[in-house]
Amino acid sequence: MAFLLAHEVEPSRPCSYLPERQASLENLVLEDVTPEEYEHLLVRGWRRFGLVYFRPACVDCRACVSLRIPVAEFRPNRSQRRARAACAHLRVEVGTPQVDDARLALYRQWHSEREVAREWSPSPITAREYSLQFSYPHPSAREVAWYDDGAEGGPRLVGVGISDETPRAWSAVYFFYDPAYAHLSLGTANVVRQVELAQARGIPHVYLGYRVQACASLRYKGAFRPHELLETRPALDAAPHWAAASSSEDT
Repeated sequence: MAFLLAHEVEPSRPCSYLPERQASLENLVLEDVTPEEYEHLLVRGWRRFGLVYFRPACVDCRACVSLRIPVAEFRPNRSQRRARAACAHLRVEVGTPQVDDARLALYRQWHSEREVAREWSPSPITAREYSLQFSYPHPSAREVAWYDDGAEGGPRLVGVGISDETPRAWSAVYFFYDPAYAHLSLGTANVVRQVELAQARGIPHVYLGYRVQACASLRYKGAFRPHELLETRPALDAAPHWAAASSSEDT
């Protein structure tokens, strides 16, 4: 049973996705959260990093919209099929998230490339920080690790997808990869693979987090179709309402 350690709504600050706007998050710090309790939060637009469960609480902005894919209806488009085929030679392992030198090096390499390409702030992550964010023990936590067994020098870790699994939801939390493999569209292939994993487990929905149309880093989520969008920000005791997105919403 979940135990609440803290609950706060952050003061407004410049948004990291839309710099001209102000942003705020509502945070819950929870221990001993069961997969069922986590799913109750997830379907109402909450996300998780470690012990912290969060969702937007911005007063004057609703640009962050929760998006999920109905697994049974999903059909990859041409570019998504190409990405899946281009990565077919890579080995995928699903297991418990872990932290080691290979994962830290991969994250730092990926983030450094983003700092140059997208002007991200530096993030020299430590093993402790990685553990708290990505490999904190949780019954729902999963890692989707991508390996190139044909790489020079032997098997090489080239991508890591941090995910969560509940009885009726699969949440794609975070993904980072070797920039040398960018030409394979590994990020796209990772989403397609996670939909396939959910389908194999009988899970009806894959949650991709927040789509922000005006932010290049988050706009891509709308390309996975069909998908549903969460209406409003329902209270924890209110029923969530998910609506099928029209094609015009992602153009």
